Amino acid sequence: MASSLTSLAVEHVTTYRYHKPVRFGLHRLMFRPREGHDVQVVEAGLDVNVPARIDWMQDTQSNSVTLVTPQAVAAELKLECHFKIEHHRVNSAQDLPLAPHAQRWPFDYSADERFDLSAMLEPHYPDPDGRLYEWMRPYLSRASRPDTKELLMSMAEAIKSGLKYEVRNEEGTQTPDQTLTRGSGSCRDYALLMMEAVRRLGMAGRFVSGYLYDPALDTGANEGVVGAGATHAWLDVYLPGAGWVPFDPTNAVFKGTNLIRVAFARDPKLAAPLTGSWFGNPSDYIGMDVKVSVRRVESQAPARRTTSAANER
Repeated sequence: MASSLTSLAVEHVTTYRYHKPVRFGLHRLMFRPREGHDVQVVEAGLDVNVPARIDWMQDTQSNSVTLVTPQAVAAELKLECHFKIEHHRVNSAQDLPLAPHAQRWPFDYSADERFDLSAMLEPHYPDPDGRLYEWMRPYLSRASRPDTKELLMSMAEAIKSGLKYEVRNEEGTQTPDQTLTRGSGSCRDYALLMMEAVRRLGMAGRFVSGYLYDPALDTGANEGVVGAGATHAWLDVYLPGAGWVPFDPTNAVFKGTNLIRVAFARDPKLAAPLTGSWFGNPSDYIGMDVKVSVRRVESQAPARRTTSAANER
């Protein structure tokens, strides 16, 4: 099994500002990467600028969720998430051949697969005016059975080339109909659009949130990929023989070696990096700043896994 090691450090700082001190409710964060045969978490922690209770839990998809309850009023709330991972570039799902029956679309899942994948197979968003269906028409009307991976990549390329990418800092994700109507969207909008299309083709898709590492940023060069240096979103498609395979329609790639996965979900709203509440007049709110840094660091040997959190109880 071929493997090479890359050590990455990520800092994700979110700052909320208010005109006067306000009281805060529960904040729910997803920032700790999903570990596996290719990714190990060496260190993960959270610093909060006010006294806070910090708890950890796992949701229905076994995503790591951090629960932060600030214990004091303040005019600023700063949440500094940081972690280090070791990424082993092993031959993974992208390199595995599909099962013979799944190499061309359409194909069937086994009864056991369909049972386990049921929530990821059903479309979650309506297509009121048939706009998504019309966008999918080229993939539905092919005379012969296309290569499955080539079909999915052509769909990702159509999203990248046919829509305008935009950074949207407001909460929420556009529906596929909204994205096609506007002709533009963010990475999470693109991921949801392709996920809903994939499900209508009879394939299981899940939403993935995380980060994107761009080696070009380590040298001070301009970004080589879209979405680097920020939170990122893409989708996984379940392909028999290879399992969950990542597809990033923002960059039209499925070689996900630079994708740092944090959360899996059947719907984007279940994988938001940060949600929370505060109490006061709407006019008290000034705004929010988000800064994300993803950089390569020297490997540490032997690897040591630790978890820390300032003000943790």
